Amino acid sequence: MILSRIFSKECILLNLESEDKDELFEEMTQALVSANPGLDRNKVLSALHERESKMSTGIMHGIAVPHGTCASVKGCIGALGISRSGIDYESLDGSPVHLVFMVLCGENEDDLHLKVLKDLASALQNPEFSKNIEEKKSAQDVYDFLCGFDKS
Repeated sequence: MILSRIFSKECILLNLESEDKDELFEEMTQALVSANPGLDRNKVLSALHERESKMSTGIMHGIAVPHGTCASVKGCIGALGISRSGIDYESLDGSPVHLVFMVLCGENEDDLHLKVLKDLASALQNPEFSKNIEEKKSAQDVYDFLCGFDKS
């Protein structure tokens, strides 16, 4: 697994303030841009909205995995967010989203993009994975958990 390489401590948001999907994309993109100054904020948002227009990435049980490809991204980066109150995400199951894994990869990183999504899908099959993340009290605790999970 490579989750701890994608979700850096600086891009783990424990108390998302967003109430809907558009606000969420803005809030999480800001964290990515702050941690990766070379990112083009508008292109990131455009990539996320373009992918989302095809089908909701609110996949299951309060979890969303917005993702896309963007020319200003080198390799693959991500942001992880927790909403205590829930976000109106237009999820496939109609439920509010509490846990968000945003993933962005470079335009020529299709294999890496698929690997990250596969690793994430595998991790999310274990209900303890998301429960453990939601219980953490700091970004460092979440990051440490991801590192430990990657090793297991």
